[in-house]
Amino acid sequence: MKPSPAQENEIISRWTSGQGIRSISRDTLISRHVISRLIAQHVARTSSEQPLALTPRIVRKTKLDPFIDQLHQLLERYPGLTVQRTYEELRGLGYTGSYSTVRTYLKTHRPKTKRPTVRFETAPGTQAQMDWSTYTIDFQQEGRRRVELFSYILSYSRRQYISFTERQDFETTAREHIAAFEHLSGAAATCLYDNMKVVVTRWEDGQPVYNTRFLAFATHYGFRPWACQPERPQTKGKVERPFDYVEKNLLGGRTFRSLEHLNEVASWWLAEVNDKRIHGTTKRTPLELHEQEKAHLIPLPGIRFDTAHVVYRIVDSEGCITYADNRYSVPWRLVGQTLPVRILENRLQIYSSSVDLVAEHNLLRCRYEKQINESHLPPKDYAQQLIILREKYAKWGPVGLEYFDGLQKKFRYGRRDSARVLSLLHGYPVSDGQTAMARAIQYHAYGYQSLERILAHFGTPKPNWELLSQSQQETLQKLTESTSVEARRSEEYQQLIDSHSKAQDDQTEEPPREDPSVPGDPENEDDRGTA
Repeated sequence: MKPSPAQENEIISRWTSGQGIRSISRDTLISRHVISRLIAQHVARTSSEQPLALTPRIVRKTKLDPFIDQLHQLLERYPGLTVQRTYEELRGLGYTGSYSTVRTYLKTHRPKTKRPTVRFETAPGTQAQMDWSTYTIDFQQEGRRRVELFSYILSYSRRQYISFTERQDFETTAREHIAAFEHLSGAAATCLYDNMKVVVTRWEDGQPVYNTRFLAFATHYGFRPWACQPERPQTKGKVERPFDYVEKNLLGGRTFRSLEHLNEVASWWLAEVNDKRIHGTTKRTPLELHEQEKAHLIPLPGIRFDTAHVVYRIVDSEGCITYADNRYSVPWRLVGQTLPVRILENRLQIYSSSVDLVAEHNLLRCRYEKQINESHLPPKDYAQQLIILREKYAKWGPVGLEYFDGLQKKFRYGRRDSARVLSLLHGYPVSDGQTAMARAIQYHAYGYQSLERILAHFGTPKPNWELLSQSQQETLQKLTESTSVEARRSEEYQQLIDSHSKAQDDQTEEPPREDPSVPGDPENEDDRGTA
């Protein structure tokens, strides 16, 4: 590859200042042959007497020359000797030159040796390693898109679990961990990670501060997360190296219809190829060694960790909630309410304010789509719809009923406008809603847009926490009234994990069950059969 003009300028300037070709090659990472050709071309352009010959460098004698042999002997005995100590030793031998001369010589002549990476083996069930890798794949049906590869490998047996996903967020990472544990019949006692934000929030005083959500997940399954030092990928060599094997053996030479098809092929490849190959280090198959390691893995708990993501959404006037630019229907009676929504891997569950499951949909993967359940639509009986809406407006007192009657008189399709107004009123206190409706009645300004303008001038929107249901507000109140927690040092996180693990070993009775009324509770999830 031809060097750029900037690189060519750098090479020529270094050469003209007296730096050797080998040294320039080391500094610029450009082949010596390319550098020699560039210098020859430069000499040909600038000298007519020797068009193809290199101008010999002028070697200037220095006061260091008589001490070169002693200097190399020092470097052989002490390869890491600093410039200052080298200068002091040479001064003791009679050197009278400058410090900068010694520094310049050491910079170009000190032997550069890379410290070898020492690989070590671990006992069965002791350690696992996990990492992500990103690929861009041309799917036949879905087109070109980016996918994330999750990899979890047991360090002793080298048995691996992989899965391709759409993202690397906490919910996906936890969900894939659980799938790996179930695939491998247990979890290793320690798992190595790099500094992904899902696992490590930051570093303080050379110690990692772990993500509290991930610590809760790790404690649930009884394993210990171990964050590797930054810029040390060799620490996780057992999980880093197999990515190359996946690229060449699984992805290479294959086409895939979709992400789902890719994971189907990956599952087959794990069972038929990866598990049965003779590993280059262990000289045995991962499946064979895993049979020995299985008894040493941490057994899985009886209850799966709930990986669902919970958000809150207001039901719009058409009886839908919005998530990721897609719309999902809920029962029409819930128009205007703020409802908790649980996001699972392939499903979306919507709960009422009393935490009852009211709707469930398949999660849409595209954008700007709508999923409607016919049973959620309002009754076709127009009179019955008006009765239901009138009951809702009655909660605002006589002014609410008067405003509702005015809407029906003004608009031909009063039911639709009444539902839209309900969703608007839900975001304001009752007093502001009553004041706005009274003003609208006074000026005969009925309708969504008119009421929205009045509320913008005279109303104060509810803060987000007030939009929650009463039970959810009580939960937040308990959190805010709890005693403050003093800041902990980084080392105390691991002590908490160790003490919790010891308590689990000593405890023989079943742990207390949590309140099933909280959305996202794993026990409540199992009762519904949605785990």
